[in-house]
Amino acid sequence: MASSVLRTWRRVSKWPLGAGVFSWLVSRRAPYFGTIKPRVVSLEPNHCVVRMRKRRAVQNHIGTVHVIAICNLLELAMGLCAEASVPSQLRWIPKGMTLDYTAKAETDITATATIDPAAWVPGELTVPVTATDANGAVVVTGTINLWISSRPAR
Repeated sequence: MASSVLRTWRRVSKWPLGAGVFSWLVSRRAPYFGTIKPRVVSLEPNHCVVRMRKRRAVQNHIGTVHVIAICNLLELAMGLCAEASVPSQLRWIPKGMTLDYTAKAETDITATATIDPAAWVPGELTVPVTATDANGAVVVTGTINLWISSRPAR
């Protein structure tokens, strides 16, 4: 059975401006993500793509997109991917992230998170994440580690 996040995405994304409405709903649910004004591009089990525009509020002192804003975008992509994918008998929590900054982020940024469907077992799960610029160049790459555990019996 699809998670409530995935069901909502599937329903709302069909509407005109639906991706924007869904992105706004996500930012209302987890307000910190609203600071980057994300736009969910696609969401399916084990894969998520989220974009943010380069604007003054996410720039650093040299006029590029601040890497912490990119980290926020990557964490959102991973979180939506995990919520859309986690089997109903399991739950997840992030443990940490390891990132490499490979290039200056001088344009809008797209973050992608992908999870191997076979990896959904209790224990540690490593999610590869990538941020690319508008030209397709990788600006940040890395992993976000999750702890997967069984849901308690009710």
